[in-house]
Amino acid sequence: MKTTCLLRKLFILLPLLGLAFFGRAQIKAAPDRSEGEGPFNQLIIRGVTLINGTGAPPFGPVDVVVKGNRIARIVNVGYPGLPIDPERRPKANPGDKEIDAHGMYLLPGFIDMHGHIGGTSKDQTAEYVFKLWLAHGITTIRDPSCGNGLDWVLEHKRRSARNEITAPRIFAYTAFGQGAKNGIHTPEEARAWVQQNAKRGADGIKFFGAPPAIMQAALEENKKLGLRSACHHAQLNVVGWNVLNSARAGLTSMEHWYGLPEALFTDRVVQDYPADYNYQNEQHRFEEAGKLWQQAARPGSARWNEVMEELLALDFTIDPTFNIYEASRDLMRARRAEWHEDYTLPGLWEFYQPSLKSHGSYWHFWGTEQEVAWKENYRLWMQFVNEYKNRGGRVTTGSDSGFIFQLFGFAYIRELELLREAGFHPLEVIRSATLMGAQALGQDKDLGSIEVGKLADMVLVEENPLANLKVLYGTGAIKLTEDNEVVRVGGVKYVIKDGIVYDAKQLLADVKKIVDEEKARRGNWQLKQPGIK
Repeated sequence: MKTTCLLRKLFILLPLLGLAFFGRAQIKAAPDRSEGEGPFNQLIIRGVTLINGTGAPPFGPVDVVVKGNRIARIVNVGYPGLPIDPERRPKANPGDKEIDAHGMYLLPGFIDMHGHIGGTSKDQTAEYVFKLWLAHGITTIRDPSCGNGLDWVLEHKRRSARNEITAPRIFAYTAFGQGAKNGIHTPEEARAWVQQNAKRGADGIKFFGAPPAIMQAALEENKKLGLRSACHHAQLNVVGWNVLNSARAGLTSMEHWYGLPEALFTDRVVQDYPADYNYQNEQHRFEEAGKLWQQAARPGSARWNEVMEELLALDFTIDPTFNIYEASRDLMRARRAEWHEDYTLPGLWEFYQPSLKSHGSYWHFWGTEQEVAWKENYRLWMQFVNEYKNRGGRVTTGSDSGFIFQLFGFAYIRELELLREAGFHPLEVIRSATLMGAQALGQDKDLGSIEVGKLADMVLVEENPLANLKVLYGTGAIKLTEDNEVVRVGGVKYVIKDGIVYDAKQLLADVKKIVDEEKARRGNWQLKQPGIK
């Protein structure tokens, strides 16, 4: 098939990949910020146990001093179980902000490496999405495709950087070809588009795949310009161009896992598609995807090691987004998650329902056989990712929320749990969520760990997340008290971005109000499960 035909087909199918199509209306912009205190001349977080994001074990009590939007001092002020000597503590001045954090835990702000801000088909607003993210400690996101348009995303990036809106930091990775009215048909056109994308101020490019000559030209030009890149290796082009091809040409991170099993093939070139397969049929697409890892080279085999070693040598980043496919292995768990009733908008819930056109809404007949296949898919996929990390590879944390019953913020915490399931130590999970993401963005000088001189992006929680990552969910975790009472504990208490302190629970209350108002506007709308009238 000619290059032109392939690209035209890809652009037609981009909405099925979860990308807001070129020219689609934008979601409602974020309002001016009315939340948060600060930044302060001096903010002192007193007596906290620090999990600094580097992989170091927790230590404390410490006092963390922030001046403006930078971490100025980290002071050891004593020993666990002993009184703190007040003479060792940093002094507060009139007008300073102090937080009594004795018994609490302080972590770096989380980085969501796959954070779509959303689309109008789901009734979302920027305020809704941003507050869900911040309420779960996410202080930085990478928008992989800029579905609301690059100019819209860059304006919100600028406003977030100036703290004019309540929002995480934003890094804009434009979808390759976005705005090219007639598509991209030659390597020369690819290079020209990449150059223009850089001039417009994008931080990078999100690829979905393209014919080899075009991918090669675009990635090489992007690397030459010093920008970063991500790729969802869609099945339409993966036979001729898999993860290894991309990494060799300069791709800096892969999204999900498409393209990696194909690089591990030893007895085939094309995935074992059934004769009636149609990529535009969402159930076909996801059901067969669940069988793909079983077609790849076995763990520990020669090919498995060859691919892993080459990716490691190229300093390549894997952003697995385990959570976004979890409904494939346990549909009931995903659709009955306890936060849907209070925090999922009606339009978003409707988007999730079985549909012939909504991306990831493939629940027409999903049962035991599909889920068993996907569980094996996960076992092999997780084994590769964990071993990649163990050999020194960079693995980051991304959620891809807004699809397949996964809700902003909540899904990110689930991703942390799934990294733990894959074999990561809890400290390795936090490192992937913080420092590894900052490195992948090229921002580890300022972000990703709690160290003197870095920006003051931090998460304060009352329970120990290393003992139970569920305490990071906005709905908290279940715990039995000494009085034999079942209670909810946890949820982020404060999220600090750029030295500004936000009440995370109030942000969640704001989201619930947005959802309640939309339900009322729709005549007291009720959440219903698929197939129930």
